[in-house]
Amino acid sequence: MDDLSSKKCVPCDSKDIRPMTEQAANELITKVPEWNLVNEGGILKLSRSWKVKAFTKGLELFQAVADVAEAEGHHPDLHLVGWNNVKIEIWTHSVGGLTENDFILASKISALNLQHLLRKKATA
Repeated sequence: MDDLSSKKCVPCDSKDIRPMTEQAANELITKVPEWNLVNEGGILKLSRSWKVKAFTKGLELFQAVADVAEAEGHHPDLHLVGWNNVKIEIWTHSVGGLTENDFILASKISALNLQHLLRKKATA
């Protein structure tokens, strides 16, 4: 399979697009490390969380993600919880589940340089 980040999201308005099976999603999840496959009420989604340095850094992270999402024409659910907990959920709303587009977008988000926005991990 090609590198997901080199692919482009396709329009989701076709009546031929169906949500992928859990088995197919489990195969693709290995291509997007640090993302989790979650099942919320029967809807498969991709989810990932970050801890940012400050509230405004969370907004900067959202802007970086928004730029990628707009370029792909595929938009994730963005959550800023508390002052520094960022969570992103990706799924194709129009089909009620996951499509390859979701994994493409996750891959492109993972490729962003966000280190300057994130809290340093505690060392033991």
